[in-house]
Amino acid sequence: MTLLIVGAGGYLGSELARQATASGRPVAGTFATRPGDLPGMAWLPLDLRDRSALDRVLDEMRPDTVVNTAYRQADWGVTAEGAVRVAMAAAERGLRLVHVSSDAVFSGARVHYDEGAAPDPTTPYGAAKAAAETAVRLLTPTAAVVRTSLILGDGGSGHERLVHDLAAGRRAGVLFTDQVRCPVHVADLAAALLELTEPVHSGTFHVAGPDAVSRHELGLLIARRDGLDPAAVPAGRRADVGDAGPADVRLDGEATRRLLSTRVRGATEFLAPGA
Repeated sequence: MTLLIVGAGGYLGSELARQATASGRPVAGTFATRPGDLPGMAWLPLDLRDRSALDRVLDEMRPDTVVNTAYRQADWGVTAEGAVRVAMAAAERGLRLVHVSSDAVFSGARVHYDEGAAPDPTTPYGAAKAAAETAVRLLTPTAAVVRTSLILGDGGSGHERLVHDLAAGRRAGVLFTDQVRCPVHVADLAAALLELTEPVHSGTFHVAGPDAVSRHELGLLIARRDGLDPAAVPAGRRADVGDAGPADVRLDGEATRRLLSTRVRGATEFLAPGA
């Protein structure tokens, strides 16, 4: 039966599609602006703000499972309302749903958040993700809601490109020493999502790395792996620039790790030189 990846043209979605097709599973993917170049799968345009377009995709592909990786940080219509439309359509058709959420649903006031923690967002993006989680849980109680953190890889992520641009002076800015997250490798996250497509898994899951590092510490790890001068990676503090985002959010995924066979590596491991 077909796996439909909503947002397959994105960074996470494309890795998920790659792993799913490599396993021999029939895969279809949606894209917002341009299709990916992965062969062996169907690509369909989709604007998540349009419910009729979503219905057409589902009617054409007839998947049994949908993984929603799509979001736009400044677009409530995609991140929140789009997720509601996906959940409604999945519920109406009896489809298995895996919804990708974020540690942005938390304020950082508690620092450590396990799978049972209730969202308390402080940013518009976090509020959109929290609203999406609520809708998914209400409309599709057997779905898997998967919270994750900063997603990196082997050079293709936005944070890795940012570090290179800052170190080369192509972009102004700093990496905060007082903003902490639990980064995850995109390949590990995609493998965990594929496991969670199995219908035996329902509820909320945390798939994030075991290492809590600041944005600046993460930048230094990237610089050392990629042969950049660590001294060229600029440091700063959130308080000095008036950043209103959460400071320290650490996803505790111990309960999730006990369920899955996928080993989720920490940043110090997957960003080690030669890893």
